[in-house]
Amino acid sequence: MQCQSSAVKKTISHFFSRCHLLDLPWEDVLVPHVLCHLPLQHLVSLQRVSKQFHSLIQVYLANCRTFDLSSIGPSISKEAFCSMLKDNKVLHSLSLQSCSDWVTDKELLPVIGQNQHLQRVDMSGCVWLTRHALVAVSLSCMHLQRLGLAHCEWVDSLSLRSLADHCGGLQSIDLTACRQLKDDAICYLAKKCSKLRSLSLAVNANVTDESVEEVAKNCRGLEQLDLTGCLRVRNQSIRTLGEYCPKLQSLKVNHCHDVTESSLDPLRKRNVVIDVEPPLQRALVLLQDVLGFAPFINLQI
Repeated sequence: MQCQSSAVKKTISHFFSRCHLLDLPWEDVLVPHVLCHLPLQHLVSLQRVSKQFHSLIQVYLANCRTFDLSSIGPSISKEAFCSMLKDNKVLHSLSLQSCSDWVTDKELLPVIGQNQHLQRVDMSGCVWLTRHALVAVSLSCMHLQRLGLAHCEWVDSLSLRSLADHCGGLQSIDLTACRQLKDDAICYLAKKCSKLRSLSLAVNANVTDESVEEVAKNCRGLEQLDLTGCLRVRNQSIRTLGEYCPKLQSLKVNHCHDVTESSLDPLRKRNVVIDVEPPLQRALVLLQDVLGFAPFINLQI
């Protein structure tokens, strides 16, 4: 009996001494249970170990649902980016923020064209893209829910209208500093994408009350609105926002000089978070800066 037990131990020991990581099933074990826990930068490093590891990582990249280059974006080449995503057709989320310095339509359009299940795309700050990138997203990604276009000054009225026509389920869009856009395009977006919950129109001097009122009347489920630096927005549209958007949670109106407490106070009473302090509190902060301490004032009076 003791001899049999010893023989079994030797067999097991011999098996594990010859078993390597790459001997495990790739698509059933390594891809869904091991590689998914590694940062992308580590996966890129693993590719260089051997041809087998390179093939394994390619299998993983072809099946990953989320692709975020935030940890390695600036250091990755265009060729590497294209190689990593050339076989992927199942992406749900794509973030390009960290490679904004070099990504162009040439690299991005093939990826967008073969990934029709994308729900989140962030192209914020990608200055070398063109309106064709947004048109490609609108035509290929019918299930798009979240889109980041902050500081993409190439976004124009026609490309935004294309997005509105094809992505009616859009829930969040960041149009910060998209300075080509005017009221007509934003109003069109609001009418077509009534499920919007989060919208940024910040740093755009073209935005007026017309845009804000159209958003309020069509997007009744709106929760977050950023109007920072929209100098032509006034109290009337903020009142309309309060009337039509009962789910509003956050409003940013810093540097909107014509938006005053008369329109903001009703929103404060509904516990909407506003990035501008009430006049009295602003005066107290200023007084504290001057005196070095804050005098006690009973705000309940």
